Amino acid sequence: MVTGRVMALDLGKVRVGVALSDPLGYTAQPLLTLWRKSRSEDLRSLLRLIRKYEVVEIVVGNPLHMSGDMSPWAAKVQAFAGELRERSGLPVQLWDERLSSIAAHEILDEAGHGKRDRKYVIDQVAAAVILRGWMEAKQQAAARAAQEQSDLREKEAGEGE
Repeated sequence: MVTGRVMALDLGKVRVGVALSDPLGYTAQPLLTLWRKSRSEDLRSLLRLIRKYEVVEIVVGNPLHMSGDMSPWAAKVQAFAGELRERSGLPVQLWDERLSSIAAHEILDEAGHGKRDRKYVIDQVAAAVILRGWMEAKQQAAARAAQEQSDLREKEAGEGE
């Protein structure tokens, strides 16, 4: 298993929320909010962060409709993710971000964070929610694979008797 930081992005029209995992991939933490300027400047800023934090993989929230269909914004996010993949040379995964903003608001409510200044942190918290969901799914898939291997070994051992 490759270790290193994973970066998650909640890409909006005005802001980009950025979150990072720890180097071992156990936790997801909000990092910062980038205010969008231009596509090229946004990519440059993200590439600087990728180098600074030694990121090894990137997860980008994919804004699908609740039905699961692709939204118009999802096409733009996917194009941005493709360009980030090309420019960074890193694996870039798209992750379903439906309800991540709702979860981020709930987290801020529970933390007692006022509604007035939320626009400065909501996107980075949403990025952390996206990253946490992706990490949990990856851990569950690894656990299932390990269980399947164990079951197969047990079956083979039983047949050998």
